[in-house]
Order: sequence, then structure tokens, then C-alpha cells
Amino acid sequence: MKHEDMSPNARGMPGLAHLDVLLRDGEREAHADAIAEEVPIALEYNGVSHAVMFATPSDLEDFARGFTLSEGIVATPWQIYDVEIAEVTARGIRVAIEIASECFALLKDRRRALTGRTGCGLCGTESLDHAVRALAPLAGGVTMPIGTIIAAQEAMHKRQALMHATGAVHAAGFVDRAGQLVDVREDIGRHNALDKLFGALIARGVDLTEGAALITSRASFEMVQKSVTLGVPILAAVSAPTALAVRIAREANLTLLGFVRGGHYCCYSVPARLHEHALRSIVQQVPA
Repeated sequence: MKHEDMSPNARGMPGLAHLDVLLRDGEREAHADAIAEEVPIALEYNGVSHAVMFATPSDLEDFARGFTLSEGIVATPWQIYDVEIAEVTARGIRVAIEIASECFALLKDRRRALTGRTGCGLCGTESLDHAVRALAPLAGGVTMPIGTIIAAQEAMHKRQALMHATGAVHAAGFVDRAGQLVDVREDIGRHNALDKLFGALIARGVDLTEGAALITSRASFEMVQKSVTLGVPILAAVSAPTALAVRIAREANLTLLGFVRGGHYCCYSVPARLHEHALRSIVQQVPA
């Protein structure tokens, strides 16, 4: 097997490697497969290491910014002073984040030794209070036709370049009230993809209260928690939610959708944000 460069610029597409296939269906294979990278990403705040997350090595500035905000490390984007890819080695990538001194002091008070895996957003959290944070309920928020959300979820699939190349990554996207799919981010981890999306949108000054977040995964409680923390009023998942995700969504006044695919959906909380006329039209299309 060939040794491959795991840096963000390998083979022209960030997060993509090409490794030889030894056998395919029992036959020797002479070609390489496109495979998604999974790299340790060390997040360092004000010179102190805080977390190591395994992620796709692309859009790491977006990832660091989104993680910092969605985890409540800072309260506003203005408290993030700088994000820099500080080091890229064969062992992983170090990202240096400079935050306001008052935020760093609070972070030290609740500091945790956290090593995150791609399937888990909170591995290593030291206390139950840190795992499930108290969330202020969302006030109001955009209302949207359910057809807009369904169409955006389908359109997002076309923009998943790394998924089409490897078949191994999740995506997160954001659709605004006008029906525009504003941006899409991909990662081997579903939480990371959402953090990358939020970081990218915040850097562009997008109002997160004026649209819906879309995810190509199940809706776990961490995804709900991150969305509520950043004021996103609607979260639409292509797969199922967990019971804890539904309970937290109801408590936090988030509209949570699951199974958004093939023209169908299930709404588990706050259906008032979905236009009534759109709801009726969808119901008429669904066989009894």
C-alpha cells in the first residue's frame, strides 16, 4: 500500500486520499480508491490545549470557530480574536484559537480533557452539567414552507463533493427563508460538519435565525444543543432523532424534523414554524 499525504491539499481535494485496493470482490485490484481522511485536530485556546477531535482536514478555521461558539466557549463571534492553522504534521493538525480573556478564564474553570471520536460529540466530558447544558428557549424565529426545506435537503446532496468521491462523510447545510441553499460543509463526523457550517456562516455574517439547518445524519441531542446555542430555529435531519433530542428540542422551542427525504418528513416539535398551506399540500401527496 502506498504512503499518502494526509495534509489538506492532498490530491487537490481537501480531506481526500487515494489508497490502493488490494482485492475487490475476491479479485486482485490494480486501482486506488478515493478515501476520506480522518485526522486528529488539536484545538488550542490562548496557548493551552483543550480538545482533540478526529475530523476531515478541510475548512478547519470554520470548524474551530463553529465549535468554539456552539460549545459555549464564547458567547459572541466578537470574543474570537483569531483562528490560525498553527501546525500540520504527520501526526495531525494543531489549530490555535485566541479568545477573550474573560472567556478563557471561564474555560479554565470548566476545563475538560476531551478526545472526540467521529461518532461522538462529547467524549471525555467530565460532568453531567457539561454534557447537557441549560439552554435558553428560542424566541420566535423564521417560518418556512416545508417544501422549501425538503427541496433544500435534496439540493444539498448535489453539493456533497467529498461524499460523492468517497461515500464516507456527512454534510450540513443552511437554507434561508428565500429558499437559497446558502452553504454546505462536509466532514467524517456529523457534529464536525455542523460546526464547520456554523463557523462559515458566522464568518459571513449570515443571520442564523432566518433559516433552517440541514443534516445528512440522525438528529442526536448534541446537534439540537448546538443549533439552539446559536439561535437556529429549525433543524432538519435526513434520518431519525433520538428521544433526548426531541425532548430538548421541545423544551428549547426548536422545530425538529426527521426523515426529511423522498418528499416526506416527520415533525417532532414546534410545527408552527412550518407554513400551514405547505403542510396541507404535503399531506395530500402522502399516501394514507
